[in-house]
Amino acid sequence: MTETDVRPLNGHTLTKLHPIPPEVLDKAPAEPAPAKPRPARLHVRTGQAVKRIATHDRTRTVGHLAVRHTGYLVGGTRIVTRRAWDGRSAARYERMIRAAEAAGNLEEAKEWEERGQQFRAQRHRRRMELLASPQQLAKSALSGTAVGAGVLLGTGVAMAVANGNIGDVLVPTLALVDAIRWAVVIGTVVWGVTSMLLPWAALGALWAVGRHQHTAPDWALPAKDRNGNGQAITPSIVVTAMRDLGVASLKKSIKEMGDVGAQMLSPITIAGCGVEVDVHLPSGVSTEEIQNRRRKLAENLNRHEHEVFITIPPSPRTVRLWIADSGALDEPIGPSPLVTDPDTTADYKTGRAPWGQDLRGDAALISLFQRMLLITGLSNQGKTASLRALALWLAFDPAVKFRIGDLKGIGDWGMFEGLAEVLIQGPTDEHVMDVTEMAEEAVREMNRRLLAPSDPHPPLVVIIDEAQVAYGSAAVDENKIPYGGSKNTSRYFRAIKAIHDQGRAVNVTTWEGTQDPTNENLPKRSREGNHIRASLVLGTEAQARMAVGDAAIDGGAAPHKLRQGLDKGTVVVAGDGLKLSAGQTSVTVRTHFIDEDQAKEIAARAKERRTTVATRSAVPPAERIDHLADIIKVIGDEPRMRTQEVLHGLYELNPAAYKGWTFADLKAFLEPLGAEPYKTDGKMHVALDRLTAAVLKRSDDEDE
Repeated sequence: MTETDVRPLNGHTLTKLHPIPPEVLDKAPAEPAPAKPRPARLHVRTGQAVKRIATHDRTRTVGHLAVRHTGYLVGGTRIVTRRAWDGRSAARYERMIRAAEAAGNLEEAKEWEERGQQFRAQRHRRRMELLASPQQLAKSALSGTAVGAGVLLGTGVAMAVANGNIGDVLVPTLALVDAIRWAVVIGTVVWGVTSMLLPWAALGALWAVGRHQHTAPDWALPAKDRNGNGQAITPSIVVTAMRDLGVASLKKSIKEMGDVGAQMLSPITIAGCGVEVDVHLPSGVSTEEIQNRRRKLAENLNRHEHEVFITIPPSPRTVRLWIADSGALDEPIGPSPLVTDPDTTADYKTGRAPWGQDLRGDAALISLFQRMLLITGLSNQGKTASLRALALWLAFDPAVKFRIGDLKGIGDWGMFEGLAEVLIQGPTDEHVMDVTEMAEEAVREMNRRLLAPSDPHPPLVVIIDEAQVAYGSAAVDENKIPYGGSKNTSRYFRAIKAIHDQGRAVNVTTWEGTQDPTNENLPKRSREGNHIRASLVLGTEAQARMAVGDAAIDGGAAPHKLRQGLDKGTVVVAGDGLKLSAGQTSVTVRTHFIDEDQAKEIAARAKERRTTVATRSAVPPAERIDHLADIIKVIGDEPRMRTQEVLHGLYELNPAAYKGWTFADLKAFLEPLGAEPYKTDGKMHVALDRLTAAVLKRSDDEDE
């Protein structure tokens, strides 16, 4: 209906309704308004859903399976193709020739060239025979057909005569035709099945080859097949790792060798919890380039850096790789024989202390006879325990005497109460003074022994743990001479240096344990006077060179590559205490850990075999020798005297006190007093007036 206004009635407008025309009703409804665009949140939710699906464990598993088996198939195809090509061509001989030339072996290259020529000649002969084979085959077929037809006909005639039936002449021929017809029927059926299965069988064979060779990416392989999970180190793995080191000349040489790059390698041998192999480098590649890429080499071998050790053997242009089994170095090595063997014995002169195991798994037995020892490393890495283990073993030799200064002072050496003649424990300047007096007393004992070198002298081992405290002490004596420091004026340094110089001859040795070495807390002259230098983990290569020496670091030693907190007790040892192979400059030892309770029990067993001593906690200051007065006495009334004559006069005056004195000692004593030697007429002299002034100044200081 439609509405129409009509005239008003009583002030109101009336509306008249009209029917709607049919043509209007037949019209299609209006198009709906366009829908509003969906909010962006819908797209966000869709992206999150896609991400959730893509990262789901099932999706990842399916992806790994797809990549793994595709890799097997592609890799197997590549391997089979290469094998087929090698079998049909002279590529194998060409690779062998290039490898021999790269190694400089011209005789071998010539031999492979001759083999290659023989292979080509034989291949040419086979091809020529193949070209002539159709004619021979046709002749053979014709003659065979004629013979066959004659046999069939003869057989048919014989059957016809025997049976009296002329039709039997064709029976053999018809039987042959029937057999051929059935063969074709069976062949058609079999060929249909075979043609359907043959491609799948070929794909399965290629897949099997790839699976056997692990040609899929490492991350897609099953856990048991991954290189990082203990797969055996093979020549191809080592060669590939060397090729991918980033050394251009090495990569080029290996590429020219092809698969025969393995000829660079010695036989891979089992060595403890890993394997060992020597790699002879091609010309133009230095051993230093390989050493500087230790981390990358380890990663190429699917190992951590601490699981690969690179050393330099005697052979030129060769590096020796020791590659640990994955995770093997994180396993403990077992208890010390000192703990497990109650019948332990020791001999200072001929015995060797069981310190631990080397990387080959062999026992690390160290000789301590007349050897100065230094062990250093970062804090809390097992330095004290490693040093104490050697002293505990040596305690089983009743002849050995100990004098110990523990400048940490927390009781790590307390079990040596009753074993050591002197045991000083504490970190203060007063303890440094006591330790210095102990070292100087050992020097005096050394000098007494040097006066009678033919007499038997029992071993005297002076142990100073945390020696950096002594070197860093600022304490001075009454003559203003420092106890600590790294200069020749330091009393502690001079005592250690004196024992290093002459103590070995009379069985007086020092063992020092220091922390975080620097030139200040471990002077060069002191550290280089040790026969055995061992280092736990250190922070920098510079510190490592201080600890074990340049030769050991250049030869592959790397204490700065050990892991702080994880390689506790692992020491890199340089020196002649451990047996080293020819050309070897260091060895890495995983020491046995002996805890404090075990150490106390071992010390108690050692005391049962020794005469108990009354351990002193300090060394009383020796009767002070007035060196200044002695020098003035030697010079007498002369205005000056040559330093060599002064030293000779001091020795004649008091041999025990001045036997080890040198020009450096004389200068170190006189320099702080302002009376140092001076040069005149080209020779060093000591002046009497300077000595007299020093005496007067000292008197004034004492009066004040």
